[in-house]
Amino acid sequence: MPAKEAKSKNIIDSIMYSYSTSANQYEEENRILKETVNRLKEEIGRYRDSPLMVCEVREIFGASAIIRIPNGNQFLVNISNDCDKLKSGDLILVEQKNLTVIRKVPITRRFNVEKFVIVEKPTITWEEIGGLSHQIQEIQEVVELPLKKPELFKKIGITPPKGVLLYGEPGTGKTLLAKAVAASTNSTFIEVVGSELVQKFIGEGAKLVKEIFEFARKKAPSIIFIDELDALAAKRIEVGTSGEREVNRTFMQLLAELDGFKPLGNVKVIGATNRKDILDPAVIRPGRLDRLISIPIPNNEARLDILKIHSKSMNFDEKKVKIELLPSRMEGFSGAEIKAVCTEAGYFAIRNDRTYVTKEDFLKAIDKVKQEEKTEGQDYMGMFG
Repeated sequence: MPAKEAKSKNIIDSIMYSYSTSANQYEEENRILKETVNRLKEEIGRYRDSPLMVCEVREIFGASAIIRIPNGNQFLVNISNDCDKLKSGDLILVEQKNLTVIRKVPITRRFNVEKFVIVEKPTITWEEIGGLSHQIQEIQEVVELPLKKPELFKKIGITPPKGVLLYGEPGTGKTLLAKAVAASTNSTFIEVVGSELVQKFIGEGAKLVKEIFEFARKKAPSIIFIDELDALAAKRIEVGTSGEREVNRTFMQLLAELDGFKPLGNVKVIGATNRKDILDPAVIRPGRLDRLISIPIPNNEARLDILKIHSKSMNFDEKKVKIELLPSRMEGFSGAEIKAVCTEAGYFAIRNDRTYVTKEDFLKAIDKVKQEEKTEGQDYMGMFG
């Protein structure tokens, strides 16, 4: 082949090669852009879809159903052929315009009951509670023993109490006892505050109470701890607002669960309040919260036990600081106030750039807690002129 023809052929080959490689690159870029556009169109289509409304099935009539929408109204609507089999009480998704039932929600619970469950149980032991030996014995007999040794009660032929009520002044250790029970038993511990059970719409509070007890039966052995019980179980009155009537409905559901047709089994209920005087008699009668345990203000011996527990990790000279002499200066102090004394004593040491606590620190802390208590009492009396 002549040199001239060979040179021309090389030029043509290079042009064709560069064209083919460029064409492949552009085709690949074009394909990626088309896929991106299609994904964006699908995303925009999802944004434009109308939302479905969550409703509740009341009754089923063949291919139709009576549903209850969130505002409380009820409608007779059609059921889609693709929808799973429904039953009364199921949650469903319906189209907003004609309310046709599209599909069933896989969960049947309206509330997240699991949020009340303490996954990591407290680490408080019975030894860390001072001055309440008699109360500890009673709560162990009513709550802990039936869960750990149920066969013992079967042999004797008695049914253990369903629940216990802890009542007393604030800061005396009611919640602390419940935490110790949670730590000492290998049971599911469900902690609820009484005000959490009061919901906005009619019937929702009662349904929440029902679901909590159903969950407790499912996860038995279990303990339901209702703190501030007086927020829910106050004495019922004949005349009241719609909100008070809804609280009463929730309270009646609680009574039905405590002493209803469904046995509680290995489910124990612990209630705590500092206002036993306003509780409804129906909740503290035998058969519901059977055992009433009073948590009193600690006496001198109990104050010493509590002070030793809270000061055992503190750095101080035991020869110079006579712990046994301090409780007599804390007459009328609750367990929480004794703990506050230890905390304040530590702060006095920190302010003076010390790493140890002296007797003067404890005395100043006692005077400070007393002064705060006195100020609170004056503020309370000032409310009434």
